[in-house]
This record gives sequence, structure tokens and C-alpha cells, in this order.
Amino acid sequence: MNYLHKELADGRWRKLSFLEQMANVGSEVGRALNWQKKGNSASCRKAYERSLELIDLTLENAATFPRLKELSRLREAVADYFSGENTFKSTESSLRKYFDNFAYAARKDR
Repeated sequence: MNYLHKELADGRWRKLSFLEQMANVGSEVGRALNWQKKGNSASCRKAYERSLELIDLTLENAATFPRLKELSRLREAVADYFSGENTFKSTESSLRKYFDNFAYAARKDR
């Protein structure tokens, strides 16, 4: 597979905690949302694709069924928001709120 995040795909991603991984996914989703708001569809698409790649890398590390289920649903919701019909009725605010919790938790103990 041709990864956009080659260094992360080569093993560095596995060294991050789940919270750090999710915070990084949230950063890419946030970038996509920012580009979408600015009307730059090409940059939005690139950030969205990078976010899916990071979700896929996180799925590869998921050790438990509940985590697999949540990550799979998250991937589906993000894809639906950016390139589907938004059947999940996600909003910019709901996506940011979801990922902000991971960013806060990942930074809390630093």
C-alpha cells in the first residue's frame, strides 16, 4: 500500500498510545474541516484522506472488539461526512467535540 504517512506506517504509529493516535486523527479531521470552511476542496480532500489512513493504522492496532467497533463506526462516520450523504447527521461541531476529548486526554499527563 502507498501510505501518505510513511514513517508512521513503518511502525512509529504503534509506539503511540491510543489517546495520542486518536488526537492525531482528530488533527487531520480538524484540518479537513478548516479547509472545507475555507472552500478549498482539494486541501480538504487530502486532509480527509490522511485522516482515513490514520484511522486505518489505528484499526490495525486495535486489540479489543469494543475498540474495533468504535473505530470502524468512526471511519464510517468521517467518510460519510466528507464524501457521503451524511446519513449519521454529523456536524463540524460534533466531530471537533469528539476529537477534542482525545487531544485533552493525551496532553493531560504531559
